Amino acid sequence: MSSNAKRELEARKEQMLSLHLVGRGIRDAAVLRAMREVPRESFLPAGLELLAYEDGPLPIQEGQTISQPYIVAYMIEALELQGTEKVLEIGTGSGYAAAVLSLCAAQVFTVERLPSLAHLAAERLRELGYGNVAVRLGDGTLGWQEHAPYDAIVVTAGAPGVPEELELQLAPGGRLVIPVGPTPHLQDLVRVRRDKEGALHREALCGVRFVPLIGAQGWED
Repeated sequence: MSSNAKRELEARKEQMLSLHLVGRGIRDAAVLRAMREVPRESFLPAGLELLAYEDGPLPIQEGQTISQPYIVAYMIEALELQGTEKVLEIGTGSGYAAAVLSLCAAQVFTVERLPSLAHLAAERLRELGYGNVAVRLGDGTLGWQEHAPYDAIVVTAGAPGVPEELELQLAPGGRLVIPVGPTPHLQDLVRVRRDKEGALHREALCGVRFVPLIGAQGWED
């Protein structure tokens, strides 16, 4: 990439941060710092680099998408991370959100059901130096039991309901953020908290539109 293109990307990144993140209410300093540091263009297919900091979803491999920067920041902010947490992400995709999470938490475990995406994301995250992220190929609706419980869980696809297995893998005091809705393409973003006694409390955050969460405790493929 030419020096002029790099300068243009940096200018667009700063505009994205000020206009679409801070300007729309994102206040968590760690999230903003991570969104500034992670090069979103590195998580896109060739030819889309100059679109990296537009506030909209973009296509990636296997007919999937990378979420718009605002919703990535919003969902991570909703996890209320302090930097010491073990986080589970369901739906690795390109690996971009996992990279942002890696700068806001101590450990990130991320599950992707599509082999090519899991391979590309793992390779990309390793090359870019995000060493506290582990990628697994599998059914995300079943979580990653070996490393449970998690202080925070974030799901980047829409489910018909909150998968029971993910609730079981949430630690006391933990937060789970997931799009939930009665159709595969229209959801409410929901935050589930497990209190110190183990009870679950649910709150709706906003309306969203995600690709469907496919799996044993999600939608059928």
